[in-house]
Amino acid sequence: MLIISTLMIYRIDRLGLLFQDISRQLRARFEQRSAAWGLSAAQWRLLGHVLREGPSTQATLAALLGVEPISVSRLIDRMEGQGWVRREAHPDDRRARIVVATERAREAAPAAYAIAEALYDEALAGLADDERRVLHAALLKITENLQATEVVPPTTETTE
Repeated sequence: MLIISTLMIYRIDRLGLLFQDISRQLRARFEQRSAAWGLSAAQWRLLGHVLREGPSTQATLAALLGVEPISVSRLIDRMEGQGWVRREAHPDDRRARIVVATERAREAAPAAYAIAEALYDEALAGLADDERRVLHAALLKITENLQATEVVPPTTETTE
């Protein structure tokens, strides 16, 4: 006797668009609430990384933001001009520069973190603690899955 087992997998329609929309809305609301500081969401993200992780190279920051090194260099130029970060010589590589948070950035950090925390609470309103834990675990798993997946460039083979 043949037994056929059907595994039902719930598919989330437009998953990428859903993530993109959530991300866009979070960035927009964060920028509205932090407008007094004059920093974009990308600048806050860069600054948050430097405040949490310590001085970082421009190459590391470009990879974090998913932009070209020249773009992050321009971003840092603006932030340096506003007194948020400064560039210093890398202690081990004379060709590299590291980006360091200034005192101004360290003073603004608690208020920025409070804005982000309040925004996350708004976004997660109506979800019980268990649901939040499941969501968090699921998002971490998605990240892990995508990081573990090998990116294979499309082939351009021609047949003759």
